[in-house]
Amino acid sequence: MSKLPDLEGLAIFAKVAQMRSFNGAAGELQVSKATISKAVSRLETRLGTRLFNRSARRLALTEAGRELLPRASHILAEAEAAEDEAVMSSAAPRGHLRIAAPMSFGVLHVAPLLPEFLSLYPDVTVDLHLSDARLDLIGEGLDGAVRIAAMPDSALIVRKLQPMPRFLVGASSYLERHGRPTHPQRLVDHRCIGYASASGETWNFSNAAGETATIRPTGPLRTNNGDAMLPVIVSGLGLGVLPEFMVRRAIDDGQLEILLPEWTLPTVAVYWVTPSAGRKPKRVEVMGEFLARKLANRKAGGADPS
Repeated sequence: MSKLPDLEGLAIFAKVAQMRSFNGAAGELQVSKATISKAVSRLETRLGTRLFNRSARRLALTEAGRELLPRASHILAEAEAAEDEAVMSSAAPRGHLRIAAPMSFGVLHVAPLLPEFLSLYPDVTVDLHLSDARLDLIGEGLDGAVRIAAMPDSALIVRKLQPMPRFLVGASSYLERHGRPTHPQRLVDHRCIGYASASGETWNFSNAAGETATIRPTGPLRTNNGDAMLPVIVSGLGLGVLPEFMVRRAIDDGQLEILLPEWTLPTVAVYWVTPSAGRKPKRVEVMGEFLARKLANRKAGGADPS
């Protein structure tokens, strides 16, 4: 085996895995599909193992490919960062940026910012993936993600953008029919709209006296998207816990009210997270700075500050 690693092959392999397509990688790198295919085949021959399982409609990493991908992605990111630096630190960011955000927050607060970002950085293209699933940044080939969480993955580089309180809310029509809960433990007697998760949702309350209460909500609906929960709660069919950015307008308009205000739920926050390995291309850095500038001083449920 040659002493010099096949750096081109490793970078092309990472780009194919990132794009999940030989054609996509060829378009991104502006080379022919044949060049991409030869590079991957050359790397597979050199390593003595297949890196992809190929079919007419699907391209999937083999176990060996999954093991190699983090280091190959690191090599690709380092090479891209080196090129960015070589162009001069004052040069405009360029290249393709793949980011993710939670569905509702992404639609309401991230997507509306993109026209300005794209105008500021015309040589950057953005692939925005909206999903409430917790995506593996390296495995999915993502440059960064907006996450709403209590504590992001410690293996990532994390930048806090804004706090995000959560509230137990209900409509007056529900409270007139079913009464007002006086303690978190009494929520077991109420119809609660829950967030669907594999481990089951729990609501953890605490108060100023140091008391805590944990319940598992049960009721007529469980869903993995807050936008689907909100109209059901507003209609008076149940109580629910949602982040402030989703319920602030309904609270201000009198459609919903905050219940058990003397009890609080753990405050989560909005974060910008990126893979920890290696230097970041300039396009990733400017996106983080842009989001911090636009979101850090924004009220969780409101509009941009003037």
